[in-house]
Amino acid sequence: MTKQVLDPHRIRKVPAQFSWIDHRLVRDRHIEYCSHPAAALYLFLVTVSDARGLSYYSDASLIQRLSMDDDTLRQARHNLLKLGLIAYRKPLCQVLALDHPVQREPLPEGPLSMGEILGKIAGGGA
Repeated sequence: MTKQVLDPHRIRKVPAQFSWIDHRLVRDRHIEYCSHPAAALYLFLVTVSDARGLSYYSDASLIQRLSMDDDTLRQARHNLLKLGLIAYRKPLCQVLALDHPVQREPLPEGPLSMGEILGKIAGGGA
């Protein structure tokens, strides 16, 4: 398939400020382990971070800008921390390089049965 630029006047260029998303987020399947709120938080943090991946937006500001409640933000941040995508020490957040893969449980092949769900909740890891 031949690709043709749809709007030649709006071809993306690397901006003067530092802000980008590493394609390994998709290629190495990191994004598949993120909840929707975690993906939104990650996108925001990548966008506002400096060249070293650092940002210091307050929880109140993140909650307002991302239309999340406190619990959703906390869960999203925990999801990103668990995946090794960010480091966090209040009030500073660092988006981490994707150079080092993090060990994770494999994604489920399909829907889980009720027994498997209950087994995971009970700690059986079904």
